[in-house]
Amino acid sequence: MSSIAILTDGFERVRDELLPAIAGLTVEQLAARPGPEANPMGWLAWHLTRVQDDHVAGVAGTDQVWTEDGWAGRFALPLDATDIGYGHTTDQVAAVVAGADLLAGYFAATHARTLEVLAGLGEDDLARIVDRRWDPPVTAAVRLVSVLADCLQHVGQIAYLRGLLVGG
Repeated sequence: MSSIAILTDGFERVRDELLPAIAGLTVEQLAARPGPEANPMGWLAWHLTRVQDDHVAGVAGTDQVWTEDGWAGRFALPLDATDIGYGHTTDQVAAVVAGADLLAGYFAATHARTLEVLAGLGEDDLARIVDRRWDPPVTAAVRLVSVLADCLQHVGQIAYLRGLLVGG
């Protein structure tokens, strides 16, 4: 199995876990916080998708689905269009309110773009430097594995929170 096939499988697993984890939840359930500063399921779903969208676009050298396909306007959040949620304050987290269908739609569009980008990469492309701000510089492979790990971690958090809120 190639590295691209392994990455594709990993991102498919994110989809297979995320969509059922948010399906059928109300806006209120998605915004519920188990503690005063805890991240709610809706914010986690939005954030993992924003990070995936931002970082995959960076690997591909393309615009993000968020802005290119009008998702920023559909969400109409009081945040900068470049915001991906990293370092959000508790008030910024609370400002990310969206329904399950909107979150799932944005994720599906981002997932489709991710698969498209992966299908266009060859094994040699994974060694390409995509971010020189780090030491050592970040390759496409490292960036994609990092995104995948972040997504899987957040989808696990969503599943846990759903279990707390509505049961297994």
